[in-house]
Amino acid sequence: MEFSENEIAKIILDKAIKVHRTTGPGLLESAYQECLSYELREAGLLVEKQKMLPLVYDDVKLDAGYRIDLIVNNKVIIELKSVESILPVHVAQVITYLKLSGCKLGILINFNVALLKDGFQRIVNGL
Repeated sequence: MEFSENEIAKIILDKAIKVHRTTGPGLLESAYQECLSYELREAGLLVEKQKMLPLVYDDVKLDAGYRIDLIVNNKVIIELKSVESILPVHVAQVITYLKLSGCKLGILINFNVALLKDGFQRIVNGL
């Protein structure tokens, strides 16, 4: 079944809330990554973890070490954090990943919050 970016985003939010309610704040990002990727796969989505993202500079593809935390159905990028607060550099990171990948939607999730709705941010690529 083909899902739109918005349908994928709703599933991501639902599953992220489930993970947060089950585990709570305070874990490492890698733990949340494993739990969320499991939940998204169980929901029937294609999930890639730590996908390499090359940088194209002067028509040359360079391995600059960029890795997308999760990419869902090759459409939606998820950047996971477990930090005290989201900073502008975290948003800029997602915007960069969106531009380099050509994806339209990125989701920034900070699991280190009391309520996950306060740590969930949608970021749209303006192309």
